[in-house]
Amino acid sequence: MKLHREGYGIMLGTVVLITALSILNYWGFKIHELLSLFILIELVLITFLILVVQFFRIPSRLCTFGENDIVCPADGKIVVIEETQENEYFNDKRIQISIFMSPLNVHANYYPISGITKYVKYHPGLFLVAWHPKSSTDNERSTIVVENKNGTELLFRQIAGAVARRICYYAEVGNEAKQAEEFGFIKFGSRIDVFLPIGTKIDVKVGDVVKSKLTRLATFK
Repeated sequence: MKLHREGYGIMLGTVVLITALSILNYWGFKIHELLSLFILIELVLITFLILVVQFFRIPSRLCTFGENDIVCPADGKIVVIEETQENEYFNDKRIQISIFMSPLNVHANYYPISGITKYVKYHPGLFLVAWHPKSSTDNERSTIVVENKNGTELLFRQIAGAVARRICYYAEVGNEAKQAEEFGFIKFGSRIDVFLPIGTKIDVKVGDVVKSKLTRLATFK
């Protein structure tokens, strides 16, 4: 398992903060023989550090899906599968699959298909809770469209939540996208929406716990 580069600064800052608080804790409680309180506070600080570090973990995974498979781009839980109007790029009806990522999930994001990147756009916005119906259109977000070799386009959108305050994405228009390669990262809780052509075979259901690279969301006909 590796740690994501987007977390280096945050992890270093957390270590410095925890060290400073531990010193204050020592001088405030241990030297005054309040040992039980000192230990309790140290456990809280260590737990916080572990939670921050685990948020930026990148597990080693092998993707074995084919060109017609749409791979899950993120770890999380399926919270929406519905037909909806997509108005930013397609301006038509699509099947929307939404994946909610809690702060305990892996937050690196991966291309669901291979192809050419046709569209990339960042939108500043609000920070509604990620499961709010309007978060897909009102929150801070990035939209990416990839066209596979058969000419089918797939849109996927990173959405910031009430806790997430920074979306990182590396896709650029015209670049080659490779299925299961990283295209971005969202810090501290978020959501990804995937918009599929009507008639696409869906391989997940609402409530499913999914994993990036390991779960197939759907299959192109």
